[in-house]
Amino acid sequence: MEIDIFDFVEQCRDLAKQALGKHAGEPVSGGFARWVLVVLHCFRLEEGHCYLETPNRLKYMTEICDALGLDRNELPDYSTIYKSFDRLKMWVWRALLRGNAQQHPQSGHAALDSTFFDRRRVSSHFRQRSGSTVQTLKVTTVTDVESLAVLDVHITERWKHDTKTGPQVVRRNADDLQSVVADNGFQDWHTEYEIATYDVEYLVHYRGSSPKAAANNVLNQARGYSQRWMAETSYSTTKRSLNDAVRALGWYRQFREIVLMFAIINIESLCEPL
Repeated sequence: MEIDIFDFVEQCRDLAKQALGKHAGEPVSGGFARWVLVVLHCFRLEEGHCYLETPNRLKYMTEICDALGLDRNELPDYSTIYKSFDRLKMWVWRALLRGNAQQHPQSGHAALDSTFFDRRRVSSHFRQRSGSTVQTLKVTTVTDVESLAVLDVHITERWKHDTKTGPQVVRRNADDLQSVVADNGFQDWHTEYEIATYDVEYLVHYRGSSPKAAANNVLNQARGYSQRWMAETSYSTTKRSLNDAVRALGWYRQFREIVLMFAIINIESLCEPL
């Protein structure tokens, strides 16, 4: 979806200040406020620029510089933007994701699903030097079935079974959920029991064709199990709009990049389309 980039930057500015709270104005790198650098990372990823291109593009975008309170002759150096991604901790990006998800209508009904992001495009020299052999990151998300807003993200480089990662994501959002739909990859009695303790209705597809499984699946369909495809739609939108692979080198930077990608998709739907 094509959006007004100025509207996007304004949305990011307001949400970044909200997410950072009292820490928004604190300098994090090069003397620039935290919220400014958060917005620049959103702008960089949304436009598909590298770190070196970002300040050069900003020189010709007077309105965006004014919205960020930046002097066109004193823009952050690309190295300042790069280093700030290390210094801005994961809680910043999670707070940004959670904050913009709350700007969407909350139905209380969510879809739980997993997908994968490729990291094989990362420099093979860097992977060999760091001793890393991981080529794919597993991502589990909770997506609101009405607004398509991604509420939370769990990322791991070790492919834990869905029945291990699913409850972790639900646990963090249990207070805001009434029901969760999931495919049979998330089905075992331990998971069902744990999610039930949070007073969340768990509509999970059962494996097999036994009478119990068939009856459960029919009942789930009547209760809204068909809305599970919403999670897959959010994945498809993110990968088509931004990328299906992470570009950061360090593993911790890759985790932050994926959370930021989902946050950007949430913000895009708040902007005016062109």
